[in-house]
Amino acid sequence: MINEIASHNAQFTAWRHDIHQHPELGFEEQRTARLVADKLTEWGFDEVHTGIAKTGVVGVLRGKTSSSRAIGLRADMDALAMTENNQFGHASLNQGKMHGCGHDGHTTMLLAAAWYLAKHRDFSGTVHFIFQPAEEGLGGAKVMVDEGLFDRFPCDRIYGIHNMPGIPQGEFWLRDGALLASSDRFTIEVHGKGGHAAMPQHAIDPMLIVSAIISGAQSIVSRNTSPLDAAVLSFTDLHAGSGTFNVIPDKATMMGCIRSFNDTVREHTIQRLKQLVESTAQAYGAAATLAFRPGSYPATVNDPQAAQLAADVAREVVGDAKVNTDCLPLSGSEDFSFMLQAVPGCYVLLGNGIEGETGGVSVHNPSYDFNDNIIPVGASYFVQLIKRELPAK
Repeated sequence: MINEIASHNAQFTAWRHDIHQHPELGFEEQRTARLVADKLTEWGFDEVHTGIAKTGVVGVLRGKTSSSRAIGLRADMDALAMTENNQFGHASLNQGKMHGCGHDGHTTMLLAAAWYLAKHRDFSGTVHFIFQPAEEGLGGAKVMVDEGLFDRFPCDRIYGIHNMPGIPQGEFWLRDGALLASSDRFTIEVHGKGGHAAMPQHAIDPMLIVSAIISGAQSIVSRNTSPLDAAVLSFTDLHAGSGTFNVIPDKATMMGCIRSFNDTVREHTIQRLKQLVESTAQAYGAAATLAFRPGSYPATVNDPQAAQLAADVAREVVGDAKVNTDCLPLSGSEDFSFMLQAVPGCYVLLGNGIEGETGGVSVHNPSYDFNDNIIPVGASYFVQLIKRELPAK
């Protein structure tokens, strides 16, 4: 199986390069979705459904023998709104859009697995191939779930992969429980009273208030969160004034994000920030609002049984030495978390390469590129998962 998939990697790489050259942002993946749907149809899939969450695709493939069990395999398809620095032949042709996170590779790995399984169908039951739009901050997974994804395509378990620069090429890293953090993006608006900078006694200075909020908010993690738990509260953007040296502005706006690994810590951090923002503004005679933006993601939490099976399968594909089942959680986030809230499953990290070697440039970097050498690894892992979850009778 692995050798057969590897022998076709030139073909799979051509698919990946084509997708990379034509990146599309979230909910705009018309060309990519059409490519996916056309290939699934060409390979004789039992059902191909398009237009799910605008541009999502689900392919249904049944094995040679029937079973009540069904397994979901998921890949994301969207690109990032960034300009690519790479000069190779398959660099982005769409200015200001780039596959800077490897979703072109994720889609290709799942397509390669679909090609193999459609050719052999050596399993019992049903596989749902889920090609998801809009992972990058738009919550396409949540939209699919809210639109009834698992009502239409019931799954006993669901699995996904993300490539990861910094992990040696072809290694699998995973853990049961929380693998990735939640992400909540917020905006704080402080409304004071503008005035002349030389006469601050007649103003309510929003700059002073935001500085107090930023300083005070650090206590939420350092003094209101157990040292045995983990949370991150970062302020990333601040705007006030209109470019003058002597005017105290009426308003200041801040943005930032909260990340954590369990819902209790997440909710506690959100509530403490809300209390701190409001009370600090009131102490200075001002008003402030805290609003959370759409696109907040819960933590990505792997089911223990699914994680154990995923680890066993990964060992079969790459060997025990290349499987780390006790990696530290990462503070990045993934909307696959919404699918894992609905269906038990496992998300794994697949090594894209280490710094200084092929695949070592970080994701969300204009010089990043997916490592084509790991396409057969990820595809073989998906195929072997199906053979273990849905063994042929």
